[in-house]
Amino acid sequence: MSSELVSVWVGLDVSKDSLDVGSTSESPLKVKKVSNNKTGFAQLLKALPPAEQAAIVLEATGGYERAVTCALLDAGYRVAVVNPRRVRDFAKALGLLAKTDRIDALVIARFGQQVKPRWTPLLSQEQTELAELVVRRRQLVELRTMETNRLKQTVNKVAKKSISKLLKTLDAQIKGIESEITRLIESDDDWRAKSELLQSVPGVADKTSATFLAELPELGQLNRAEIAALVGVAPFNDDSGNHQGQRRIAGGRASVRNILYMAAQSAMRHNPVIKAFAERLRANTEHKKAPKEIIVACMRKLLVILNTMLKTETPWKPANAH
Repeated sequence: MSSELVSVWVGLDVSKDSLDVGSTSESPLKVKKVSNNKTGFAQLLKALPPAEQAAIVLEATGGYERAVTCALLDAGYRVAVVNPRRVRDFAKALGLLAKTDRIDALVIARFGQQVKPRWTPLLSQEQTELAELVVRRRQLVELRTMETNRLKQTVNKVAKKSISKLLKTLDAQIKGIESEITRLIESDDDWRAKSELLQSVPGVADKTSATFLAELPELGQLNRAEIAALVGVAPFNDDSGNHQGQRRIAGGRASVRNILYMAAQSAMRHNPVIKAFAERLRANTEHKKAPKEIIVACMRKLLVILNTMLKTETPWKPANAH
């Protein structure tokens, strides 16, 4: 669906309990604020213009935006969930320094109108469940890491016993979540085929493929530049006049980028294509790259390989990857 067909851009400033509504329409909407629940969603949908005329833009707020996003997508609206930092930078560029929920909603609407961000795809219930499971596993692993570090620093026997008991519980919880993730992927023919393709690449394990399936459903559907920018491993120029600044990555999906970082590190040791690529970068004395730059380059190359494999439904072949 093209952004050119949109006549009204609606911005939602999302909080835990409420949704502030702003619009680019000359005729103000009948609601300015609704509850962030099913009752509020019904009020919002009743007040919005027809789906063929309107597009809704809201910021990613750590999960509080998911329910309303699903409700809007189910109703047929075009929805874009955007990075809050991009909206803040947009507001600063316009000189809009004042900040209230109402102003934020209007700024988000104007951001959508000017920037025309990428639409958020309509996810199935299974896709949503898989994403929640992957997020929950990541949360439990982080908790386990913190408790493991505390155990190393603790000398009191009672405290150590408490931490050890909690670690056993966390291990059991993680194992249960992983089993459910595996069951969910195995129950879907498309997911199972994609998971097998991804895991055929040296350096990509089951946890990595599950994260890609859950949190990067666009993998295999975009070109190499688009997928790199979406994940946040595309370098941006910093040039002005005779000055050539260092290229840097920015934005993107942090959770996917983190798991890609771990996969790239493994691939630099065990994947012949990525390993050779990293060695060529290290040996290039004319354009010397820092270790972090080499890792990011390997992340980008690995991501592009995976994207191409899913797009062409081609299993891992080192010759093709070159």
